[in-house]
Amino acid sequence: MMETLTDLWAIVVDVWNTSFLGLNVGQALVALLVVMLAFAVRGLCGWIITKFLMAYASKTTTQLDDKIVKALSGPIRMIPIIIGVYVAVLIVGLDQPEGEGPGINVVRTLIVVAIFWALHNVVTPVSYLLKPLQRALGPVLVDWLAKTLRILFIVVGVGAVLQLWGIPVAPIVAGLGLFGVAVGLGAQDLFKNLISGLLVLTEKRFLPGEWILVDGIVEGTVEQINFRSTLVRRFDKSPVYVPNSYLSDEAVTNFSRMTHRRIRWMVGVEYKTTKEQLQYIRDKTLEWLDNHPGFAKPPEVATFMRVDSFGPSSIDYLLYCFTHTTNWGEWLELKEELAFALKDIVEGAGTGFAFPSTSVYMDDGVEVFVPPKVRAHGRKADPDANPEADEMPERITRGEEGDND
Repeated sequence: MMETLTDLWAIVVDVWNTSFLGLNVGQALVALLVVMLAFAVRGLCGWIITKFLMAYASKTTTQLDDKIVKALSGPIRMIPIIIGVYVAVLIVGLDQPEGEGPGINVVRTLIVVAIFWALHNVVTPVSYLLKPLQRALGPVLVDWLAKTLRILFIVVGVGAVLQLWGIPVAPIVAGLGLFGVAVGLGAQDLFKNLISGLLVLTEKRFLPGEWILVDGIVEGTVEQINFRSTLVRRFDKSPVYVPNSYLSDEAVTNFSRMTHRRIRWMVGVEYKTTKEQLQYIRDKTLEWLDNHPGFAKPPEVATFMRVDSFGPSSIDYLLYCFTHTTNWGEWLELKEELAFALKDIVEGAGTGFAFPSTSVYMDDGVEVFVPPKVRAHGRKADPDANPEADEMPERITRGEEGDND
């Protein structure tokens, strides 16, 4: 009986020492508790370290170090996890005397992830140092460079992790090269849009916030210039994602870069307006434009008002002028002021604005149609009251009665 119990205890001890993935159950449980504790305190430890670094960063005059510390807050929270995992590896004995082993590789992987995560996050605040390049390259192209750096750090970080685990990177890169050729043949439009986006940025056709028009495609405000497409917000607030190839190949009108904004009106006055009145309206309008500070003056721009044509029912002026402002709301306000001034000037000249009208002239010999009821009414008229009643229908028919109505 004692031998049986001894054998059973030996089995229990063997299970205890080897049943947890070949590790001691007690050590494994302690290691798991250490890792769980590390995850539990990572937020507090990260907040304390970040607060400590921010205290030093706030003493400097530049804001760059403050932004870098904020960008590093995520990787800083990995420090307790790295320490906890390393302690757990030591507890379960997954390390080797030479510093190798799967446990140490896990710790190294976490360190590599933390380092390249920090580099990825630091790119954004450090990109503010590239502001001098924004004048030459433009803010969008600098933003593209920052995005490229972030992607590069991710790729290099993945390669470093693969190297830690003994996975050769060169064959993978070669395989990706062949795969890239195959994908490139089927994704020509993608690369075309990418190159077109680079051309748009280098030519500085437009920037985010500017109002553009691409005939037959879109008109609105540019919000984002991405690798493949550009987001344009129409004036009805609908987003339009335009492939960059369209913006590179088609003619683009950039209204935000107007130096002035034009007003071009056809102003019609009545045909009874005399020559002196026409000259008065012209001179007074040009005088008003010349005295108004909101309108540009020659020779900076062309400004004129001339009798342009004789319309079907009006004598037409062509009014052509420019405002200093290119803001749509301010431009509408100036147009309204000009409209009020024109009304005062035209009425002050003693004439008025023309409107579409038609004049009908009838010859005395034209036969006028008389409805049957009118004819019957004429026949029933009292001869004593109107001696010419019998002749009325015939005279009306000949057009001899009335005012040609």
